[in-house]
This record gives sequence, structure tokens and C-alpha cells, in this order.
Amino acid sequence: MNFPKTSFLKYNGLYFNLLLSLSFAILLLFLRMKLTHSHFYVFLVWNLFLAGIPFLITQGLKLKQKTTKLTFFLGFTSWLLFLPNSAYIITDLVHLHNENSNLIWLDLFLVFVFALNGLLLGLLSIMDMFSMLKTRFNQKVATYTIFKVCLLSGYGIYLGRFLRFNSWDILAKPKTLFLDIVHSVSEPKAWLMIFAFGGFQWVLFTLMKSVANEKKY
Repeated sequence: MNFPKTSFLKYNGLYFNLLLSLSFAILLLFLRMKLTHSHFYVFLVWNLFLAGIPFLITQGLKLKQKTTKLTFFLGFTSWLLFLPNSAYIITDLVHLHNENSNLIWLDLFLVFVFALNGLLLGLLSIMDMFSMLKTRFNQKVATYTIFKVCLLSGYGIYLGRFLRFNSWDILAKPKTLFLDIVHSVSEPKAWLMIFAFGGFQWVLFTLMKSVANEKKY
């Protein structure tokens, strides 16, 4: 595929800056491990990897010159299933209460850096998906779809943090997942997570979209 030179430089710059930000998070984790001789927060690396999957999916979809309806549908479905992982790391702040979290300010900053990276990867993938939806349909459909996606992402965070489900449990434990989803409809905490995390992602998305639009003028 032949990309314009400006697009090549743009994406190279994006990938480099993302790599720089991710490297800073990893180095900070190594620093904590060195100071505390503890591997307690290593799970953040796995959570950050999961947070990057939606970004990798949308990048893969963008690289294809022509995407069939089936390919796009499968890509969109996979993206939607993994998207909650991007903002999920914010909830890892709960581990600050763990007895293994003995450098409170460093631990707070560490989780913040990982959460910010996860959130950024998720928002970039949302921007990409919005652009693809707008091209395939129109801006109204794209905006409405992303709004619903943000709310579903908030619910996904609830399923992960409180009900302890993973993205792949839709295949591994479909019956248990379905029953818990039905029961959670009457759970106030579920709705709070939907509107809190979903609303927060929607606000950040609209902010990034407005910044992107400003740069066009």
C-alpha cells in the first residue's frame, strides 16, 4: 500500500510517541520493583497489553485498502469486546489499599501512568473507529454508535471489576455471563459505572474530536 509522505510521517510520529509513553510506564514499574523488591504491580503490564488490543484492531482495519462487510463486522465486534480494557486500568487504583502497596505516592503515580496510557490507547482507537464508521455510513450514525459504545464500555468495566469477567468469557462462560448480565440490570452500581465511565469516555472522545476538527482549519 502506498501512503502519502505526510501520512507516513504522521503515523511514525504517533507510534514513536506512544512507544515513548509506554516505555516510561514500564521503566517506572521497574523502578518500583527495584526499590521495593516486590513484583506486586506487574499485573499492570498485562492489563496495559489488553488495553492496547482495541488500538491494534483499528490500526489493522485502517491498513486494509478494502474491507468487506464481514471483515469490518468481525473487527468491530472484537474491538467492542476488548475496548473496556482500555479504561479498566483506572479501577486498578483499588489496589492502593493492598498491604503490598507500601509506597503510596509512587504506587499512585504508577497506576495513574498505566491508566493514562490505557485510556489514551482506547481513545485513539475510538477516534479511528469513528472515522471508519463515518466513511462507511455518515457522521450521525457514527456519532450515535460511538455514544452507545462508550456506555457499553462503562458496563464492560463493571463486568470486569465487580463480576470479574474477562473479554473472552463471552466464549468461555457464555451462560454464566448472560445470567449475571440479566441480574445486573437491577444493580445500581452497574448503572453508576455505565454513566460514570461511559460518560467520561464520551466526554474525552468529543474533546479529542473537537481538537482534531480545530486542526483542520
